[in-house]
Amino acid sequence: MHLKRVALGVLAGVWVPVSSTWAHSPLEGGGQEQLAGLLSALVMAGFWLLYLVGAWRVRPAIWQSAAFHTTMILSFYAVLGPLDEWAETSTAWHMVQHMLFMVVIAPLFVLSRPLPQISAGGGRAGALVWEPMLRFTRHPMLTAYVHGMVIWFWHTPYFYVLALDNPWWHVIEHAFFLVTAGLFWWAVLKSASRNVHWALFALLFTLMHTGFLGAMLTFAQSSLYGADRPLEDQQLAGLIMWVLGAFPYLVASCWVGYRWYQQMQRRISPEG
Repeated sequence: MHLKRVALGVLAGVWVPVSSTWAHSPLEGGGQEQLAGLLSALVMAGFWLLYLVGAWRVRPAIWQSAAFHTTMILSFYAVLGPLDEWAETSTAWHMVQHMLFMVVIAPLFVLSRPLPQISAGGGRAGALVWEPMLRFTRHPMLTAYVHGMVIWFWHTPYFYVLALDNPWWHVIEHAFFLVTAGLFWWAVLKSASRNVHWALFALLFTLMHTGFLGAMLTFAQSSLYGADRPLEDQQLAGLIMWVLGAFPYLVASCWVGYRWYQQMQRRISPEG
C-alpha cells in the first residue's frame, strides 16, 4: 500500500503540470516523432517504476528519494515537455536542454544514490547492467574523455542538425548525453581516495573544453546550424554553456579539491 501511494503521488505530481502543456509534447506529434516519444516515455517510466519497487524493499533516506524523484520529473520535462519543442527552433533552448541533461539531471541522479533501490527492484539483472559501468567509473579521466567526445560529436553541425531532423537520432543523442554524463559525475563525485586528484583533473578538463566550445559558439561570425537559426540565438547558447554551464563544474571542483587537500593534510600531519 505504501508503494502504491508513493507511485500514485508521483504520477499525480507529474501529470497535473504536464497535462497543461501536453500540446507541446513529442507524444502529440505524428509518425516517427510520436513513436520515439512513446519509447522515451516507456523507458523512463519503467526505470522510475523499478526504483519505486526497490524503494519499497530498501528504504532510501528522504532526501535521496526526493533527489531521485526530482531527477525523473526533470527528465520527463526535458524529453517530453515544451522544452523539447522550443529546442527544435532555438539554439539557445536546445543548449538549455543539453545542459539540463549534463549538469543538473546527471549529477542529481548520482547524489540521490539510487543503486540499492534499483538493484533491489531489478534483482540480478540490474546488477549485470550496473557492475560493468561501475568498473568504468573507477577511471575519472577516461569518463571525462568519453563524455567530452560525445559533447563535441553532437555539437558538430552535421550531427546537431541530424538529431533535430530525425526523432530517432534525437532519442539517441539524449541517451548519449545522459549515460556519459551520469558516468562522468559518478566517477568524480564518488571517486575513491586514490583517484581524487584524477577526479579534479577530469572536472577541470571538462570545464575547459566545454567553455571553449561555448566560446566558439559565442564568437562565431555566422550561424553554424543553419540559416534559419539566428546568430544572436547561437551566441546566447554559447554563453549558456560557457558561463552558466560552468558553475556546476566549478562547485564540484572546489569540493573535490577540498577532499584532495584534506588527504594531503592527513599524510603530512604525522610527520609534523
